[in-house]
Amino acid sequence: MKFRILFYLFFSFFSLELSGQQTYVTAKTVSPKVKKYYDEGMRQSFNGQPKKALAQIEKALEEEPNFMDALLQWSNLKYDLGNLEQAEKGFEKVIAIDSNFSENAFYNLGLIEWKQNKFAEAATHFQNYLEANPKSSRRIAKAQDYSRNAQFAAEAIKNPVPFEPKSLGPNINTPRAEYLPSLTADGETLIYTAVVRGQEDFFISKKEAGKWQKGRPMESLNTYLNEGGQSISADGKFLVFTACNRRDGLGSCDLYFSEIKKGRWTPQKNIGSPINSSAWESLPSVSADGKTIYFSSARKGGQGGKDLWVSYRRPNGQWGNPKNLGAVINTKKAEQSPFIHPDGKTLYFMSNGLPGMGGFDLFYSRKQADGRWGKPQNLGYPINTKGNEGALIISLDGKTAYFASDIANLQENDSSFDNIQSDGTTDIYSFELYEAARPQPVTYVKATVFDSETQQRLSAKVEFVDLATGNVHASAVTEEDGEFLVTLPIGKDYALDVSKEKYLFHSENFALTQDMESDQPFLLEIGLVPIPEMTTAGSGETPPPKSQPIILKNVFFETASAALQPQSVIELNHLKNLLEKNPNLNIQINGHTDNVGSEEDNQKLSENRAKAVNDFLVENGINPNRLTYKGFGETQPIDTNDTEEGRRNNRRTEFEVVGVR
Repeated sequence: MKFRILFYLFFSFFSLELSGQQTYVTAKTVSPKVKKYYDEGMRQSFNGQPKKALAQIEKALEEEPNFMDALLQWSNLKYDLGNLEQAEKGFEKVIAIDSNFSENAFYNLGLIEWKQNKFAEAATHFQNYLEANPKSSRRIAKAQDYSRNAQFAAEAIKNPVPFEPKSLGPNINTPRAEYLPSLTADGETLIYTAVVRGQEDFFISKKEAGKWQKGRPMESLNTYLNEGGQSISADGKFLVFTACNRRDGLGSCDLYFSEIKKGRWTPQKNIGSPINSSAWESLPSVSADGKTIYFSSARKGGQGGKDLWVSYRRPNGQWGNPKNLGAVINTKKAEQSPFIHPDGKTLYFMSNGLPGMGGFDLFYSRKQADGRWGKPQNLGYPINTKGNEGALIISLDGKTAYFASDIANLQENDSSFDNIQSDGTTDIYSFELYEAARPQPVTYVKATVFDSETQQRLSAKVEFVDLATGNVHASAVTEEDGEFLVTLPIGKDYALDVSKEKYLFHSENFALTQDMESDQPFLLEIGLVPIPEMTTAGSGETPPPKSQPIILKNVFFETASAALQPQSVIELNHLKNLLEKNPNLNIQINGHTDNVGSEEDNQKLSENRAKAVNDFLVENGINPNRLTYKGFGETQPIDTNDTEEGRRNNRRTEFEVVGVR
């Protein structure tokens, strides 16, 4: 008898608790009365009557609390009716009774927890689902995404990044939708897309006294069709954008462009093949110098879905075959809205295929020394949310980010944004980007070139050279207005050469390896000196007067020595080329020092340095009869000798025209 009682107790415990399971009934074993309630509930559910269905299912559960089919349906109905907390409890009970009863219970529980921002729990249950189900399951890919994103989100919320978005104000944001901002390097021109009468147009705003002026439509570019997804070059003179379903289009959406010529935007034009294809191309980002375009495309040859591609402009002005950015950046899903910062090394983009908060998140990647892109980094929470984050652009100094959002999306994910004023539509915001996600600091040179005698603006050739490598960083020919703007990443030293036929060249040096603030641009007025001509007086010719000296700002010597440093060759070759193109010119090379040391030593040093330049020209084919040199020591300072900067300016080498044959 005692043995029978022990056996009965053991059997009862085994049937209730084996492997975490409890006894339960199913639709096949339940009583007819309970089955009737259940069937009626299922019928009402099928007919789209969830509340009536729930009432019938609950009657069934009152009779049989462990009726598994009914409990599952009750949980599903609670989910459909938006009661996530009760739906969560329902699926938890199903799993507690028998974790193997429904292959989707773990998935559904994870999904409900995801929607309630219970990311750590969701990650666990999605992983349970993956471990319990074969990889052939139709939900396996979604479960993998949710599991990966939930794990990321659980950690991201524990470690939020600074994020305080501020509206650009009523001059930009209106009751219509504004989005996809783009900015010139000087931060003074904003171009964005706005919805007008149901279609997209470009708007432009200028910043004055630190405030954005009222945005106005770019009527010269806007049409009755959609224009959007634009990117402006650093100097504000080259615009690339997206247009769809055009008669001259190659695919569903193509890239188009317009340039400022003679002060006006040229008619929009399809950028053509090979950038555009029969597939979808959109959302471009043009590099600071206008010679590289990053864009998103659904063309063949990528990683899958929409990928990021890049095309480089050739010396003849044509665009080269686009190259896929590779599997480090692109996934089997979609990558869109690239933004290449003017540093040329930091790429921001949106992706729904990399680990994130869900939907499209914003990422950044840095170009490595070998030219390959580094592993993308998620910008973090709360910049990224469970919603879709869109295009992001970063100011030149790397400190300010601009993006567009429906503020309701921000408020839904973080109550700290409830105090932001909004008109209820998609608006443009800015925020201070945290330091770890900032690009390399960049400054810019903004200049006007003109005739030093007549003050007339000139079209001239502009060339910036990296002094360490001798490579051309940027080159251009200015328009008739003589204006140019070029960005310079901080951390390198650059030489500038401005030249034009019948003028002496002008040089500048930008020593950016030294500590400096990127918000201090170089604003220059460059007056080119005309090459003097021989004048006629009566029956004879009168030599021209001496020209004003031209400082060779990129000729460098070893300290207290006349030995030329290697980077001086770039500028000395410019001088050689000037003399070769103007064989009638005779010049004098002048050397100057600061007042450190004795007058005698400085006089000798200045003469030796002038002679070193003279010797270089002679050794490189210039007739010595066209050259003279002279040292002035410390006698002709152009700046104070009381500061290091002043003394550096006084230590200089010049040339001046002394005759025209």
